[in-house]
Amino acid sequence: MTVNRDGGVSRRDWLKVAGAAGLATAASGQGGLSLAGDATKGVTNIGGRRELFVDTTLVDDITGHARLQLNQPTPQEVTLVNDRPWEGASCAYMKVFRDGDLYRMYYRGSDVVYSEKGARSPHPEVACYAESTDGVHWVRPELGLFEFGGSKKNNIIWMGEGSHNFAPFLDENPDCPANEKFKALAGSFRKGLWAYVSADGKKFKKIQEKAVIAKGAFDSLNLAFWDSLSGVYREFHRDFRKGRDIRTATSENFVDWSESRFLDYTPQTSNGVRADWLQPVKDDDPDNRQPGRVSQLYTNQVIPYYRAPHIYLGFPTRYIDRGWSYSATQLPEYEYRKLRGAKSRREGTAVTDGMFMASRDATSFRVWPESFIRPGLRAEQSWFYGDAYQNHGLVETASRFEDGGNELSVYVSENSHQNHPGQFRRYTLRIDGFVSLTAPLGGGELVTTPIRFEGGRLSLNTSTSAAGTVRVGVEDMNGKPVPGYSVSESHPLYGDSLNLIAAWKDRGTDVGPLAGKTVRLRFRVQDADVYSYRFESA
Repeated sequence: MTVNRDGGVSRRDWLKVAGAAGLATAASGQGGLSLAGDATKGVTNIGGRRELFVDTTLVDDITGHARLQLNQPTPQEVTLVNDRPWEGASCAYMKVFRDGDLYRMYYRGSDVVYSEKGARSPHPEVACYAESTDGVHWVRPELGLFEFGGSKKNNIIWMGEGSHNFAPFLDENPDCPANEKFKALAGSFRKGLWAYVSADGKKFKKIQEKAVIAKGAFDSLNLAFWDSLSGVYREFHRDFRKGRDIRTATSENFVDWSESRFLDYTPQTSNGVRADWLQPVKDDDPDNRQPGRVSQLYTNQVIPYYRAPHIYLGFPTRYIDRGWSYSATQLPEYEYRKLRGAKSRREGTAVTDGMFMASRDATSFRVWPESFIRPGLRAEQSWFYGDAYQNHGLVETASRFEDGGNELSVYVSENSHQNHPGQFRRYTLRIDGFVSLTAPLGGGELVTTPIRFEGGRLSLNTSTSAAGTVRVGVEDMNGKPVPGYSVSESHPLYGDSLNLIAAWKDRGTDVGPLAGKTVRLRFRVQDADVYSYRFESA
């Protein structure tokens, strides 16, 4: 029986024991191998969908020097400086999505000034809109909808109640009426969330005066989207459960919502399916008293990943208050930090950064304990509470290399709550590049749980060094190599591609004979990363 490096028993050995006890079955297949299509326990039918390594749902064992690695996005240019009179130092809660050839951004316009008496807002909060044709260069159109400072020459789309966290989205429900193409949730701390609709994404109106969601705290970015796989609207909003936490609910019509529930959490590790090294959080820990959550979560930013919509990705903000420690005195702008915390300590001592989590059911999430976006090496414009808030939404933008294809862009707040305007910076990440199966040149392997697939060839999103390689083998349910498809018979793959096709010496790229059978995949990596895989038509 194999024991994983983190002390857990591999799922393969569990299935062997379960099979002997009559808990799992598999009919015999070709050549005496258990390549059956009707195994009833522990088998996942992935069909032709793309699978990522963002969790260990399909991971049985990781050996050698291999591990799952959370990858950090690369900071690029400043996208938007919040220097308009209706904006300021505390702009946040960005929503970004693509609508045809147009990129749309929504965000809160707000400002804050600190003194020894505390914080004050120089002007009311407003909801703002910007747009772009490439996701890099953004403009703020003069919409003429709301008056600010005696003029309607601004990009404000909403004022008044709900402006703190106005969160529009493009409704992809095929039955959505044209005049409700855009929807939004917005609310206030304890009053609830109201529902809004719009035909053009600029002029919004309330659906009804009564809040559609009333149970929660709501002083965060509370969001919703159409879940195309489940055929329902999903929403995620703020509440408190031993610290800042997240609730979720569903609706068929965007007005009548199910009873909301808190999310469930499990810490995700880089080297196996168990997390025994993450000790239960002590009850007296003020920053995290909810097991599995890793830290308090200020936002959630959950979205179905567009290339694998059965996987829900979350980009929450970690909120942590580490007090007036020695290190706090060494952080940027210490004197200003003391001023900011004179009335409310947490305003000076709390810090925030970006996190990453994933789910297969939109309610139980694997949370990566490490940061997805760190505050960074900054002398002034970071390491304050309010920095490193990630936007909601993922968009493709052109690579900085002229022949590099597309990459993912996310937008992150910085300069938050300081003496100069806040700003949003664009970060980029490889498509599917959130987590990779990686190993140094010494090599390592990952074996999947039993799966069934559809298609005639195996496509990999992978990157290697000049000396690195990726090999893929196909095995039966018990780990016995399928003749012609073993790791040793596979062609060593090298290069950098979103769509590198696996091949074997005598079989070529054709895996069609194995389609519908119960198999495992064995990935052997050396100085390489594998980000995703998918079986597709030949």
